[in-house]
Amino acid sequence: MFSLQNKITLVTGAGSGIGAAIAEAFAKAGAHVFVADRDATGGHVTVDKIKATKASAEFIALDVTSEADCERVRQTVHSAFGRLDVLVNNAGIGHVGTLLQTNGADLDRMYSVNVRGVFNVTKAFLAGMIEHKVGNVINLASIGGVVAVRDRLAYCTTKFAVVGFTKSIALDHAKQGIRCNCICPGRVETPFVTARLKEYPDPVAAYKEMASTQALGRMAKPDEIAAAALYLASDESSFMTGSEFIIDGGWSAGK
Repeated sequence: MFSLQNKITLVTGAGSGIGAAIAEAFAKAGAHVFVADRDATGGHVTVDKIKATKASAEFIALDVTSEADCERVRQTVHSAFGRLDVLVNNAGIGHVGTLLQTNGADLDRMYSVNVRGVFNVTKAFLAGMIEHKVGNVINLASIGGVVAVRDRLAYCTTKFAVVGFTKSIALDHAKQGIRCNCICPGRVETPFVTARLKEYPDPVAAYKEMASTQALGRMAKPDEIAAAALYLASDESSFMTGSEFIIDGGWSAGK
């Protein structure tokens, strides 16, 4: 079940957190994983962990906001393997604030990574996937792309866009062998979130407040999100496209 044997995959933002967990899960399932990130140090840590299990991975530097960089990465992947089977657009950033606490530069910065980054990387690889009549794109959206989250105006705006982008790719290219889905997690206990919690006067109270949003009373672990990505990347999900895969611990159950 959920084998990715001989699949060529690329995961953006794979130097830490959810991206690293997805890269490790894919490699364990038999895929060759391109670990893509701006952070070479984090990217190489992920690759070293994968290689320590005798699985297959390599680091590739990527700035998703640069069309030229995305094209360079496409050329590298296609030169080595001739194709990409599974693309995971995981790279993303956050911002806290209402509309009155958000300026245009904040929104532009969020858009450049969370929306334009997904656009750039997918655009670079989609034509090749269509040529091979098979391709699987998985986007990391958020529960903030399904329901509004308080004080996250810019973040929600971009994640709603990712959900719309996902559905458009799925509808436009289904008959060309392309599937596209997105994962919408609730709060996830990543190294980034853990570091931010330490900045609060009472980190324990802050954790409890963030965890309480989920009906299950805790945040997700990166491995739990990676398990969903593995399912979407596998042939077992072959009839699934254009969907929001919600993994939010019950956050949206009462909405």
